[in-house]
Amino acid sequence: MRFYFFVALFFAFSFLFSQDKYPKETFRSPLDIPIVLAGTFGELRSNHFHSGIDIKTQQRQGLPVYGIADGTVTRIKVSLWGYGKALYVAHPNGFTSVYAHLQKFSPEIEAYIKKLQYKKESYEIEVFPDYGELEIKKDEVIAYTGNTGGSSGPHLHFEIRSSITEKPTNPLLYGYEVRDATDPTLLGLFGYPLSENAQVNQSAKKVQLNFTKQKDGSFLADKVIANGTIGFGFNGFDRQDMAANKNGVYSVTQTVNGKVYSEYDFETFSFGETRYINTLIDYAHFGKYRQRIQKCFKEPSNKLGIYKSLYLDGKIIVQEGLNYQVELKIADFEGNVINVMIPVEGKKQPLKIKNEPKKTDNLVFSNKPNTFDLGVAKVYFPASTFYEDFFINLKKGSDTVTIHDNTIAAHRNFTITFDASKYPLNEQKQLFIGRIGDDGKLRHNKTYKRDSNFTTRTRTLGTYTIAKDTVAPTIKPKNFRAKEWLSNYRYLSLSISDDLSGIKNYDAYLNGKWILMEYEPKTNTITYNFDDTIDDQTQCNLKVVVTDNVGNSTTFEETFFRK
Repeated sequence: MRFYFFVALFFAFSFLFSQDKYPKETFRSPLDIPIVLAGTFGELRSNHFHSGIDIKTQQRQGLPVYGIADGTVTRIKVSLWGYGKALYVAHPNGFTSVYAHLQKFSPEIEAYIKKLQYKKESYEIEVFPDYGELEIKKDEVIAYTGNTGGSSGPHLHFEIRSSITEKPTNPLLYGYEVRDATDPTLLGLFGYPLSENAQVNQSAKKVQLNFTKQKDGSFLADKVIANGTIGFGFNGFDRQDMAANKNGVYSVTQTVNGKVYSEYDFETFSFGETRYINTLIDYAHFGKYRQRIQKCFKEPSNKLGIYKSLYLDGKIIVQEGLNYQVELKIADFEGNVINVMIPVEGKKQPLKIKNEPKKTDNLVFSNKPNTFDLGVAKVYFPASTFYEDFFINLKKGSDTVTIHDNTIAAHRNFTITFDASKYPLNEQKQLFIGRIGDDGKLRHNKTYKRDSNFTTRTRTLGTYTIAKDTVAPTIKPKNFRAKEWLSNYRYLSLSISDDLSGIKNYDAYLNGKWILMEYEPKTNTITYNFDDTIDDQTQCNLKVVVTDNVGNSTTFEETFFRK
């Protein structure tokens, strides 16, 4: 079968070189309802760009999802978070379509994946069918919409990727129609002094700029008095017709005196570079206020390939006595655009706000590995963990360490190792490393134990501690009672939860045989579908075993009856 896969790739290459870059009228819609977006391609998310479009499903689940063209299923993944139930279909023209947060697959695909789930005895699974093993046709129902995984409400996450490079591209480029006559919205405008001795409005720090809306719909900022190398950024969103969602904009162009200084759009991007979103936004501002300011200038650590044009990396060298007319064009995919005019006068003034970075005893070098001993714990930052050098704030406690705060972004995982030798050996099994959030809540971090050394890997700065979990998970039936007749029931449902370290795994057995129970962690529910009947016994003995992340386990056993 691998031979046929390479043959398919050959024809895909041939097709791509002979066709339009983004063929229109080739793909049908994945749904038979109007496309209304809850999320746009390239939208700014936590540590990544949104790689598809989120199509609203009228607050419903179970709508049929159609194959957008003939193809073959190349990947099926079922996970508790992320994409939930997801389906990947390769098409002969060199593109792959992706459908995520599904409720279930079509009967053929559902039977295929369920057989493997029973074989593996696991709800979570990922498989890569051989090319041609599961073929689908255009207009064929391949799945049903849902709310699985990290979804916060019913919708279909839909992508179109290159089968060769795996780069996602904006699905709207392929001719899908979305009603949109609404301009983007500007929330905030900011000026940044970037060079030594630079200033914006008598400040050596970032300043927020005032602006007013003009009669023609454009925006005019108050005159900026500046000197040295400066840059601009904005906070805003886009909104399509028929939806109240605050979605991402499509393109941003910055001109200075008519010359393009920076231009980028969300036509496509690489998954390998998506984490560099943290250099596109003002991450310190995001960490403090949870607002994403998009910079119109490019930082030295920014390796994004989304830029169409750059001059001086989008930075503006303001000279004494000269005037500059800066214009931002912020547009959505349909070409609705807002124009923001920023007049700049080059003039050096006495500083009112100085930039005096807080220095600590510890300086992190971004291009080198860094190790710090905090007594109860050690922290190791590999080279290139961070985007730039900075003074790190470290605090020690008896069981707790604070490693700076969430105003600094980590590009890769770093390691925290606690010394747990002071705890009795018989207690160490119930210990774990946890992070204390800004809300004061403790969250479990996956903990690796070797002797009395406890280690976790993370990309989140903050406060960490060693915690103890002695309480086993709880299991409660949701839709049935003991010794009840369930002949007319379609499914069996139980609630499972854990108060501290969280659920690690669960298993369910019916009359001694493992059964597939789907887990929805957002509602703490596991569900068994009676269509999966293993045998035909009237008396059914159910056993459910749930284990948390430190090994505390609970067993639930009950009997019910069916005809």
